[in-house]
Amino acid sequence: MLPDLDPVIEASVTRMWRLTRHLGRVREQGVADYGLHKHEFDTLHVLAGRGGHAAPSDLRADLNLAPASVTGRLETLERRGFVLRTPSTEDRRKVDIVLTEAGRAAWRKALDVVGREEQRLLGVLSEEERRTLADLLRKVMLAQETTPEG
Repeated sequence: MLPDLDPVIEASVTRMWRLTRHLGRVREQGVADYGLHKHEFDTLHVLAGRGGHAAPSDLRADLNLAPASVTGRLETLERRGFVLRTPSTEDRRKVDIVLTEAGRAAWRKALDVVGREEQRLLGVLSEEERRTLADLLRKVMLAQETTPEG
């Protein structure tokens, strides 16, 4: 063990890293099983989280992507019938992206795979323990987000 490292911090970080890797693999396989790529699932997930309707600029901000990247994703999802572009209700020069029933169904099926594994892992905790874990992770994330690199 290195003398300057706190073993509790190291153990916590290692466990978070391993869980993140595991859930990432489950997500990759789960979305692939339903014919989606991870980036397609992520885009559908963000769109569904916004009620199935969003401006491309909102999706770009939520996904932290360049405009061209979002455009490419949306074109692919539109070709697959998972989203539609509709005239914006706020500005006729703009479009909104709408999640189709096919897009919602594909997202839900893939989400079920990921959700089952998350439930399996966190289901070993009581509701109170899950709340405590969520609160502690939120606190750590807020610290990360307030750093210059965050």
